[in-house]
Amino acid sequence: MHTVWKGSISFGLVNIPVKMFTATEDKDIRFKYIHKECHTPVKYKKTCPNCNKDVQPEDIVRGYEYEPGRFVILTEEDFDSIEVKSEKTVEILDFVKLEEVDPIYFDKTYFLGPQETGGKAYTLLREALNGKQRIAVAKITIRDRESLAVIRVYRNVLVLETIFYPDEVRDSKQVPGVPENLQTSNAELDMATQLIDNLTTEFNPDKYSDTYRQRLLEKINAKVEGKDFVVKKETDKENIVSLMEALKQSIQMSKGKPEKSEISGETTDESIKATPRAGKKASAKTDAVENTGKGEQIKPKAEVAENDEEKPKRKTRKARETVKS
Repeated sequence: MHTVWKGSISFGLVNIPVKMFTATEDKDIRFKYIHKECHTPVKYKKTCPNCNKDVQPEDIVRGYEYEPGRFVILTEEDFDSIEVKSEKTVEILDFVKLEEVDPIYFDKTYFLGPQETGGKAYTLLREALNGKQRIAVAKITIRDRESLAVIRVYRNVLVLETIFYPDEVRDSKQVPGVPENLQTSNAELDMATQLIDNLTTEFNPDKYSDTYRQRLLEKINAKVEGKDFVVKKETDKENIVSLMEALKQSIQMSKGKPEKSEISGETTDESIKATPRAGKKASAKTDAVENTGKGEQIKPKAEVAENDEEKPKRKTRKARETVKS
């Protein structure tokens, strides 16, 4: 493992010589942009659109845009003049509980290992952090940039994680469309809680894998070998309209039972509309008339009134003529 930094951890009068190693690695699959005609990698040149010419590295300086289109130039001497604390010390500022630091602050992770003479002090800090269930908040300078960090214990190894400063984390209130006053029913909340309980287990990172990267590698290897490779598309899941229906089926699936609806005629989600009642009137009309094969025989008036709630029908033309006469 390659050492990326050497220095010491300092708190009080204690000094622990350590080496720092990158704890994570980016396994994203990298691609190059290729000219379609000849399969040659495309080069990108740095050019100045104002002078209309290529710019060499020695002609490039760093500038800060303080107004649109206006820059202040900073030289290497400007950067060197800024006082930075020793680059070789991790200065512990405070000790806090891990649960008090929200994961949104965590950035980059590094392993810390003791240098040749730091074994005892390293072990002392590790055991003390473990015993008190604490992590250390510290400052470290990496590549001329001062960063906020925490030191904690991970599988018997001290780990340093750089964290964002508070003003680098955006205000969550800026997220649009977050519901504030929507109410959920007790039944929906109980079922959601039950589903969480059914799916709760011990965290085992080995059970998770990057399936997209695996499929992409299979596709690349197949193309290298000149084979056809088709990724089977997942079939669309059945569209479940009701939130309660989705919760019920999810709970069944979490228990290992076959998917099956438990809704018995009642709807709990406003997105399910009531079934039209037109069929009820048609049924009433049918009940009011009996077909005997010899024509239609009208049921007694009392029976019709009991079954048929429709408005009285208009008189026929023949009946109106009889009344006039």
